[in-house]
Order: sequence, then structure tokens, then C-alpha cells
Amino acid sequence: MPVQVLGVGWEFPVALKDERIRVARYEACVRQSIFLILSTAKGERVMRPDFGCGLHDLVFSVNGPSTQGMAEFHVREALEKWEPRIDVMRVQASGAGGYGEQLLIEIDYRVRLTDNRFNLVYPFYLDRPLT
Repeated sequence: MPVQVLGVGWEFPVALKDERIRVARYEACVRQSIFLILSTAKGERVMRPDFGCGLHDLVFSVNGPSTQGMAEFHVREALEKWEPRIDVMRVQASGAGGYGEQLLIEIDYRVRLTDNRFNLVYPFYLDRPLT
């Protein structure tokens, strides 16, 4: 069964079910891997400082076209480097929230092994500096 190549791993965030660690299988494992990559800031992991996404460098940026473009760049770069099981089809960031403190990053991707296409939305929160 070739879909097993997609993997099985601990669910993210880690949780228990019947006193056992819950697992994500196959395409769900890929999806959770994407969230893990995007949720990890570069330099956060001591033994692998280059792992993660540069998105977190934008946390104090103004929510505008340039920040949205940089977010798209960082997300695409991280996924192309750290998730070899997918092809990134499209990344689009847009502002959300009443005060512009949130970016919604839409990601369309294709799982290479199964040729199934998926879409997910990753919310990223900007923290406006006090003025």
C-alpha cells in the first residue's frame, strides 16, 4: 500500500486517547506537518536551528501589502524546503480581523504520492507595537 509512505506520526498538538498517544495518518500527517513547520520559528529548535519558517520575523510588522507578500514568501520557502511530500500550488496572505492584527494565509498544495489536492488556512497574528 503506497500511501503508507506518507507516514504516521504523533498528532499535533500531542494528545492522549485511551492512555495512548494519538497519531495522525497519511495525508492528515502531512497536514499536521505543515502546521508544525509554520508554527516553528527559525532558531527555536536547538539541535536544528534552520528548521521552521521565517514568518515569525514579521510579528511586529504592519498588516499591509508588503507584510502579506513577505508572509507568502516565507511560507512558500519553508514548505518547499521542509515538506518534500507536497507541491505548493498557491500561497496567498490577506488581512483579517477588525484591527488588522491577523493574517490569514491560504495554502493550496498537492500531495505528490496520491495527487490529491488540499487547501488549508493558517492564521498568523501580528502584535502591533505600543505607540
